[in-house]
Amino acid sequence: MSNERLYRTDTIILRRADFGEADRLLTVFTPERGKLRLLAKGVRKTTSRKAGHVELFMLTDMLVAQGRTWDIISQAEIVEPYRDLREDLEKTSHAYYLAELVDRFTEEHDPNAPLFQLLTLTLAHLSHTDDPFLALRYFELHLLSLTGFQPQLHFCVTCGEALEPVTNFFHFVDGGALCPRHGEARPNAEPLLLPVLKVLRYMQTEPWEKVAKLQISPATRQQVETLLFNYITFLLERRLKSVEFLRQLKREGVKRDT
Repeated sequence: MSNERLYRTDTIILRRADFGEADRLLTVFTPERGKLRLLAKGVRKTTSRKAGHVELFMLTDMLVAQGRTWDIISQAEIVEPYRDLREDLEKTSHAYYLAELVDRFTEEHDPNAPLFQLLTLTLAHLSHTDDPFLALRYFELHLLSLTGFQPQLHFCVTCGEALEPVTNFFHFVDGGALCPRHGEARPNAEPLLLPVLKVLRYMQTEPWEKVAKLQISPATRQQVETLLFNYITFLLERRLKSVEFLRQLKREGVKRDT
């Protein structure tokens, strides 16, 4: 096979589907080629050497051959397995959530190296924490920024004036915050409490090393999570399967505890 048809790339495996009798079609995210669909031939056979190297959410180095319909994985070697993500059901569900977000917010063959780096770092953070709140919210905000949907959190999107340290408003259609004067007059604008605005701003502008040290009250955590979830759902015009699964896990956890 001509070397011109081969390329090597790091990948995070976002999604997979069985194909034919022994193959598997993988949706992967790469730093320099964006999202790709790759065919892993024979990977479902018990004798396949590639099988253990093409699991979900792994960082894998792949040698890929260009094909007519799909490019074909020639070699695959694990770089970082993020093993803890597959050994804990809740962590697995959070990894599914990250993968689904990347899948929904990106198009095939659209490179986004900063998003790839964000994804790998967040998978690592989730592997080593029992409280995923900060890592997930940081990922959501920066994913939005890196895919062109960064919410405006410093100025009123209507008048352009800097937001005062009071209760402002947030509007999904306008893509950001509104001052009280314009928020109160805007249908469907939601109150944006000052503690929530401060947390969102801090996460949007500060590096992860600082964000990781944040201490946030349970009420503010819930409000931040709800606002981002609703904004993402509005942008995608659909609910995410991974979110429904996470909610089911939480409900079952509550039932076991009662």
